[in-house]
Amino acid sequence: MGYDRDTAERVRRLLSGRNDVLEKKMVGGLSFLVNGNMCCGVTGISLMVRVGADDREQALGEPHVRPMEFAGRALSGFVCVDPAGLATDDELAGWVRRGLDFVAGLPPKAPRPRRSSQA
Repeated sequence: MGYDRDTAERVRRLLSGRNDVLEKKMVGGLSFLVNGNMCCGVTGISLMVRVGADDREQALGEPHVRPMEFAGRALSGFVCVDPAGLATDDELAGWVRRGLDFVAGLPPKAPRPRRSSQA
C-alpha cells in the first residue's frame, strides 16, 4: 500500500477541524472516512474522491480526472484526481469538499470491531 505522504498531509490539514474523521489504510492507500463512510483518500500519487455514481461521469470530464480502479475494476462512485489537478490548496480543497458533500447524504456507519489475531 503506497501513497504520497505530502498529499495525505494536505488532506489531513483540510479535515483537521472535524471530529468525525478516521484514517484507515485501505483501497491500496490511505483513506479518510467521515462518519464511517469513505470520503476520499490518497493512493499512489493521486487523490481518490467519492463523488457518487450520479456525479461520476461529470467529474470524469474534468481535467486530470480518471476512473478509480481497484483490483482491476472501476469503482462506480469514485474518481482519481492526478497531481496536476491538486496543484493548489484551493483545487485540493474543492475535491475534498466534493467528497464531504457526497458522504453528508449518507447515514453514519458504526465502526466495525477489529478481528483478533488470536484463535
